[in-house]
Amino acid sequence: MPRQPAVKKPAMTKIFVLDTNVLMHDPSCLYRFEEHDVFLPIMTLEELDNHKKGMSEIARNARQASRTLDEMLAHDDVDIDEGIDLYGPSSKLASGRLYLQTEAISAELPQGLPTSKVDNQILSVVIHLQKKFPKRPVILVSKDINMRIKSRALNLLAEDYFNDKVLEDTDILYSGTRALPENFWDKHGKGMESWKKDSKTYYKVTGPLCPQFLVNEFVWLEKDGFTAIVKETAGKTAVLETLIDYTHPKNAVWGITARNREQNFALNLLLNPDIDFVTLLGQAGTGKTLLTLAAGLTQTLESKQFAEIIMTRVTVPVGEDIGFLPGSEEEKMAPWMGALEDNLEVLTHTDDNSPYGGDWGKAATHDIIRSKIKVKSLNFMRGRTFLKKYLIIDEAQNLTPKQMKTLVTRAGPGTKVVCLGNIAQIDTPYLTEGSSGLTYVVDRFKGWTHSGHITLQRGERSRLADHAADVL
Repeated sequence: MPRQPAVKKPAMTKIFVLDTNVLMHDPSCLYRFEEHDVFLPIMTLEELDNHKKGMSEIARNARQASRTLDEMLAHDDVDIDEGIDLYGPSSKLASGRLYLQTEAISAELPQGLPTSKVDNQILSVVIHLQKKFPKRPVILVSKDINMRIKSRALNLLAEDYFNDKVLEDTDILYSGTRALPENFWDKHGKGMESWKKDSKTYYKVTGPLCPQFLVNEFVWLEKDGFTAIVKETAGKTAVLETLIDYTHPKNAVWGITARNREQNFALNLLLNPDIDFVTLLGQAGTGKTLLTLAAGLTQTLESKQFAEIIMTRVTVPVGEDIGFLPGSEEEKMAPWMGALEDNLEVLTHTDDNSPYGGDWGKAATHDIIRSKIKVKSLNFMRGRTFLKKYLIIDEAQNLTPKQMKTLVTRAGPGTKVVCLGNIAQIDTPYLTEGSSGLTYVVDRFKGWTHSGHITLQRGERSRLADHAADVL
């Protein structure tokens, strides 16, 4: 057979020089640069070696990155000087080559920059490559902002690592609700079918807006107070289902009624047995934890749908850490669960005129409720499976996409997972609004039949809290 002509690479493929923090952030980053070449300075490998000890996420990622490199270099036919072809190891994701630094490089650095510093040695590698390949863009990829500023000051190209970012702008994050135009029924009501089933009314509408609808998205009309959830979509037709009105006292959930439209939407998701995964976003005081607990207690103690409530959260302190905490897992987690205690106080508040009122009644109610709520640490979640549990993940904005996957995949049969958070309050050092695990799941789960999402808008805590959230 005649030999196939070699595919010529485009002349302008870039060379990406990787800083250590990129490998420690995403061990599979070597496969994320498509047709471009990747260069690893020797100091990157040195730093990777220094960080591989320990049980932290960074140490795990450093070890994983080292293993990935080892697998690539294990083949006998690999010539390091010629570069390692990434097409095979990356399962056809990348078509560039990986180069390792095989020679001592001593490029000229401006006076005053100490050559003993690792960052500066990586910068000297970038300068060397720029001189060696004058026609190709040489770009430093680093998660370190100061490193990027320094490289730009030296007239070098530098970029952040963007591959793990779900969204560039969190303003376009799916909100779970859609305001319908005032002429909605005029444009979509022609040939409409309507029927009733289990005290709910269904509307089958056809029109230009229907292809934009997502399953389990809430739609509403301001003028006549119409609210519904999208149950099915198929081309230009959609089926809308009316909601249970939880703003009415007769539909109170554990004594709690919805105070606004979004809270009503949230309770419809939390109390729907067909929905296994719920995400609630919103600033402080919008009622995320209170609604979730009220719905959880109703389904655990009254309808017996779940065996117990499990609550967990990331333990990232806002101020200085207070050192080791004494006691069992539950006791160590107690200081982190102030939000749980505050909300339980509201939910167990019994009327003084009721026959079950008074201190005895309150104490008994509180004990029964506490026996059904378990507080667990994230550190011991791996390998577990939860059966018929109502799992609440509080402060979920501080989770990485990988940690979020670890938690959500714990769900066994009959388990409901609820993620709560405010992406404007991220305390984890290396996470941004665009790369948070909460943003990740909201974006990936939208439109799935058994999941729902609501962004709560209005604060209901107090006029002081609402004003502070706006002006501070």
